[in-house]
Amino acid sequence: MPHLFNLDENTSSRLAADMNEQGYAVLENALAPYVLEELRAYVDDQAARHNNQYFAYHGNAPLVGSRLAATAVSSEFRQHLARLHEQGQGHAAPSDQVFPVLRCVQGHSGLKESNAFHFDATLLTMLVPIFIPEQGKDRGDLVLFPNLRRVRGSVLFNAVEKVVYQNPLCRRLMGWCIERGWLKPLLLRMKPGNVYFFWGYRSLHANQPCDPAHRRATALFHYGDPHAGSLTTRMILRLNQHRARRAVARSKRQAS
Repeated sequence: MPHLFNLDENTSSRLAADMNEQGYAVLENALAPYVLEELRAYVDDQAARHNNQYFAYHGNAPLVGSRLAATAVSSEFRQHLARLHEQGQGHAAPSDQVFPVLRCVQGHSGLKESNAFHFDATLLTMLVPIFIPEQGKDRGDLVLFPNLRRVRGSVLFNAVEKVVYQNPLCRRLMGWCIERGWLKPLLLRMKPGNVYFFWGYRSLHANQPCDPAHRRATALFHYGDPHAGSLTTRMILRLNQHRARRAVARSKRQAS
């Protein structure tokens, strides 16, 4: 199974420059229509298994057999991300591991997953919108404070910083300030078929609320962990996976 798209050196250079200068980059019409339809069919099938409530898959294991899993282990895809990382950061990534995630925000349980501001564990984030509501106010748009911080030299300092920004009180406060216009993040209205890139480790980001009557599904590919191999990073990863499983379990209870 082929991966999602091809990326030549010149386009990669442009994407890296855009991420550094404006905080994000867009590869328009990156997905062939049949690829997008395949991804949508996969999400439809998985959503039905979760009673059309929120779910998230972290890592290759729950995605086995899908194009997303095949992309994550593709050597050519890893080369694309490696080149993009080096062009944007000036050095190779400490690790070439790609960590895929599929998030599907739908139903009333999905409202709890909005405005969950966070920094990613890996430097480079590639976001593939699969389903994005086209109508209404609450479309689940990406909210971004781009390139807010540098790569931290200390993994412990990075962990403490994440705890400060990612605790529920801080998240609620930020959402409240954004609603009143006191904080003005970058707002990305995503279009399925396009692919978006940003420095997820450096950028505080979240998705806005999504109308429970509609579905917002995105695939993410995380690459370039600056603290690869550290115990703290592994603990954060396990915590994220645990939270995803807990959110899915909560959605199932609410739907039953």
